Amino acid sequence: MSERRVYLDHAATTPVLPKVIDVVAATMATLGNPSSLHASGRRARKLVEEARESVAASLGARPSEVVFTSGGTEADNLAVKGIYWARRAADPRRTRILASAVEHHAVMDPVHWLAAEQGAKVEWLPVDHSGRLDTAALRRVLDHDPDSVALVTVMWANNEVGTVQPVGEVVGIARQHGIPVHSDAVQAVGQVPVHFGDSGLDAMTVSGHKAGGPVGVGALLARRELDLVPVTHGGGQERDVRSGTLDAPAVAGLAAALRAAVADVSGHAAALAGLRDRLVDGVTREVPDAIRNGDPAHVLPGHAHFSFLGCEGDSLLLLLDAAGIDCSTGSACTAGVPEPSHVLLAMGADPALARGSLRFTLGGTTTADDVDVLVRAIGPVVERARAAGVVNVSNGGK
Repeated sequence: MSERRVYLDHAATTPVLPKVIDVVAATMATLGNPSSLHASGRRARKLVEEARESVAASLGARPSEVVFTSGGTEADNLAVKGIYWARRAADPRRTRILASAVEHHAVMDPVHWLAAEQGAKVEWLPVDHSGRLDTAALRRVLDHDPDSVALVTVMWANNEVGTVQPVGEVVGIARQHGIPVHSDAVQAVGQVPVHFGDSGLDAMTVSGHKAGGPVGVGALLARRELDLVPVTHGGGQERDVRSGTLDAPAVAGLAAALRAAVADVSGHAAALAGLRDRLVDGVTREVPDAIRNGDPAHVLPGHAHFSFLGCEGDSLLLLLDAAGIDCSTGSACTAGVPEPSHVLLAMGADPALARGSLRFTLGGTTTADDVDVLVRAIGPVVERARAAGVVNVSNGGK
């Protein structure tokens, strides 16, 4: 009999919903390339277009605004690079990219690449100690030579600490200067209301596996009037901006997942928030000096992020893993060397404290028992991690 595990890493990936599995399994038997003109191709195309209409309805968009991709990373690359190239081609002065300092690497790395290889001038917009964008700073930056700005990109909600960004205010500020805005909404869909049309955004990224759907499928919602230069070239599918044969079963699964995700956002959010508060109360009771990160007034209902004094995040994660609990660290590991999270550093956290962080994220399968298992484990785990740190220091780090 397999060990029961407590899964508290829904921000990394979510369990595929049973109804989505059924949809994907059923549609995988449909033969045909959606770009073919014969009857089999038309059947496959019908699946794709029905999925497109469903995704649009779920997210408050027009079907013609839905561009299917292989996931959030591809959609972010298409948005950031595609908008930048199109805007710069229309006016060579437009070389500036404004991005929040806490973006996911799916946005941050393409921006860095454009700076290194394409002559972009990047300005990282500051956030406050809770990870929320400083919109006054955005106003100041845009007031200085707005005609040179190609785009603004600000995520809807942060993947690490869960802070929800003032996207509407960002759009309002940028619109005064006619500058397009992109937002990575991967973490937000299904946890807070997300309506592309009402948001005023020019482009928005979503991903299937963050919302109970399959891995390997997502979408970029892009206004029809938005010019995008393709990142990949080939058959000219998806408005000529995303070539490649579409995976009809995957997009059908994405559509089914998003329908479920938005069916009762307020009820789902309330349930998650109740469990999250139970977790936060329990962790702070068991580890009184634990520091909760993020903005409690503007946070995703399923996110709880903590820093633990005197601990290494990797040690905490492995100790919890051994106890049957899955979670995530607040740090990235590059070439085997732990680095503090760029998100926490942008929030002003001490690098040593940032390295001792954990992210707990809840979802539709999370129960009160799951939370209680973590609460019982966290105190002893932190004690062991701190003891290990003391030993390592006393041994000169060996």
